[in-house]
Amino acid sequence: MNKGWNIALWILQVLLAFAWLGAGFMKATQPIDQLAAAGMGFVNTFPVWAVRFIGVSEIAGALGLILPSALRIKPILTPVAGFALALVMVLAALWHVSQGEFAALPSNLILGGLSAFVGWGRLKKAPIAARS
Repeated sequence: MNKGWNIALWILQVLLAFAWLGAGFMKATQPIDQLAAAGMGFVNTFPVWAVRFIGVSEIAGALGLILPSALRIKPILTPVAGFALALVMVLAALWHVSQGEFAALPSNLILGGLSAFVGWGRLKKAPIAARS
């Protein structure tokens, strides 16, 4: 394994995990009107259960970026989490485009791209071996 890739991916995984945990925690716990006031307009058109589900999914993805690799238990779940979070951002971007909300696209593309990069990196460049 390339040490430089490993260090860079760990840094990115931690930063992304914080971002995804924050976003997910907000969607999973905050009142819908507060989310809307914070600029998350989609919450006014999605059912509450869907907003909460998205939040919990983002929290699970954030944990998946760190825990499987850190504990070396099923570390293949880390790239799966990265690709799954990238898919969340693809779906978010498609929704924003359908609503004409093009200002949201850069954050969707950045978070999605970096999450996919972690998935690719942990799958191809610096995979982490499971405990033996």
